[in-house]
Amino acid sequence: MEKLRAVLHSDANAFYASVEAALDPALKGRAVAVCGEAESRHGIVLAKSEFAKRQGVKTGMANWQAKQLCPGLVIVPPHHEIYAAFSARLHAIYERYTDRVEAYGLDECWLDVTGCLKTPRAIADEIRSAVKAELGITVSVGVSFNKVFAKLGSDMKKPDAVTEITPENFRSTVWKLPCSDLLYCGRATTEKLRGLGVVTIGDLARYPEETLRRRFGKNGEMLHRFANGLDDSPVARVGEEEPVKSVGHGITCVADLENGEEANVVMIALTQDIGQKLRLLGLRAGGVQVTVRDSALAFESWQRKIPPTQCALDLSKAGMALLAERYGWKKKIRALTVSAIGLERADEPAQISLFETDGKQRRVEGALDRIREKFGKGAIKPAALLGDNKLPERHGEQAHLPGNHIG
Repeated sequence: MEKLRAVLHSDANAFYASVEAALDPALKGRAVAVCGEAESRHGIVLAKSEFAKRQGVKTGMANWQAKQLCPGLVIVPPHHEIYAAFSARLHAIYERYTDRVEAYGLDECWLDVTGCLKTPRAIADEIRSAVKAELGITVSVGVSFNKVFAKLGSDMKKPDAVTEITPENFRSTVWKLPCSDLLYCGRATTEKLRGLGVVTIGDLARYPEETLRRRFGKNGEMLHRFANGLDDSPVARVGEEEPVKSVGHGITCVADLENGEEANVVMIALTQDIGQKLRLLGLRAGGVQVTVRDSALAFESWQRKIPPTQCALDLSKAGMALLAERYGWKKKIRALTVSAIGLERADEPAQISLFETDGKQRRVEGALDRIREKFGKGAIKPAALLGDNKLPERHGEQAHLPGNHIG
């Protein structure tokens, strides 16, 4: 008989804000928000403490909105290098128990502790105690027999708690939760499921799998398996890296974009960096994704397939065509993000058009890469980027995101 897996999911509670409070004890027990600079129009809440959350402060909210909801809110700037250092120390604690530790962002990790001498619950409690004593922050830990339910467990009880989901209790524990709580069940999928009368995870588990497959493809089949506790995805070993699945770049503009012409300038600037990264990684894109945050701070995102390419020109044209087709310009655009998706190795054979020009354009852009490498990024640029525009001065500098997306 196959041994039941033991998987933990550890989630650092209000990670950025908790780290700030660990460094400055005066912040403990207060409503704290880690925010970007309002002066550079990055003034949104990146993270908030539990006390701020209780006052209605939400991630992505503008600084001024957060202050209105919570007049006593303490706003601090982000310190990404420090958060990365705390994340590394968290991983070091996890690795005392297993070499199967898979990151899910800076503040979350799965651990496979199958076969350990101590019970999974005992390990979870030891991790909580060690994190609190050594780092001054807290974690919530989900204990289960697969990754999906372990993550659900860590979300169910916060802060500083352990929740165990077993083969015996998952139907009574998990099935009453909304579908949106399930990993990879996003907003659009949740709304489509609601249209089928599927509201809870239990509804999803009992819904005919074949119907879900026809309606949602492989994603429907996957979500049905997740809901029934049949996730068998492994926890990666320390040092194992998933292949890069997307390369993206986004910026908040110094003033709202008012039309397609202004958006095109930003699109060209963003795809210059993306094309260069694709060539450095030896990858090409089979699709493009465009995400906008409008002047009301609402998000919209779309994607489409494109002929495989490494070229910034192809990506910018495809991105603009997608934006022109899908965005109605009812509101101005505050921030724009472009991602190259559907990535594959550039040395793999690919079907090309009789009129294919990617090779010539790729050689041109490769030459531009070498010029910029030698003389600096601003040494040569498309004419569209000359003159006045709404790009921030340092638009080429962006954070590298954890996981399998390169920013």
